[in-house]
Amino acid sequence: MPDGLRLAVVDMDGTLLDGDGEVPDTLWPLLDRLAAAGVAFAPASGRQYATLRRMFDRAADGMVFIAENGAYVVRDDAEVSSTAIEPAVVADLVRTLREVVADRDAGVVLCGKRAAYVERDDPAFLAEVDRYYAARELVDDLGAVDDEIVKVAINDAHDPQVVADALAGFVGDHQVVVSGTKWADVMVAGVHKGAAVQRLQEALGVTRAQTAAFGDYLNDLEMLDEAAASFAMAGAHPTVKERAAHLAPAHTEAGVVTVLAALLDRLG
Repeated sequence: MPDGLRLAVVDMDGTLLDGDGEVPDTLWPLLDRLAAAGVAFAPASGRQYATLRRMFDRAADGMVFIAENGAYVVRDDAEVSSTAIEPAVVADLVRTLREVVADRDAGVVLCGKRAAYVERDDPAFLAEVDRYYAARELVDDLGAVDDEIVKVAINDAHDPQVVADALAGFVGDHQVVVSGTKWADVMVAGVHKGAAVQRLQEALGVTRAQTAAFGDYLNDLEMLDEAAASFAMAGAHPTVKERAAHLAPAHTEAGVVTVLAALLDRLG
């Protein structure tokens, strides 16, 4: 356990959020305690910055947001780090994905710094997108979007691994990651929550020994590696449990709040 905790990095779905997908009420007073103790709190998610900022609006001042699975990191509306996909690659991805999803119940989201952009407009797809992207724009042509694109996300209602496998040709300078039961993401190679945590640690002057991290799914693995106090949630993927140093109670039992409160108690 860290004796000098200065940074807590926390995944959202299956980790911090409760069984209804909401921030637990017990987190808000804990955030005050963390701030008073000089501990930065950083939600880390595949969600966009605008969504995370809205979810934590009542306590967002000074908070760090690791958005888009690490491709965009923001603190107090100022960019800490970002890694954009080259426009030519985005255009190639759009062309390829239109063919890949043509016969599947799937849709494409271009994740930009300003907004998330979609062409598909049916209610079921938009409802799924709006869970993660508060700033969302419906456009006629994804190939004509004018924004810095940090991630391309694909929502597949049945098996996102099928889409990920179809994008094998983009692996190399880029990576294709299954980030949830319905999502696959394309980002620049080497971009993940762990790399974002490294940059954040450098910006804050925080070490790995002073960092705690909580996660439950495969896209949290690198993030857990950057924290001496790494916690897998009780319901985490088996690989995550193997990788983490400790096990936390389930997200439905406010496991993150319980563990961070105990760490603060130890610090006095």
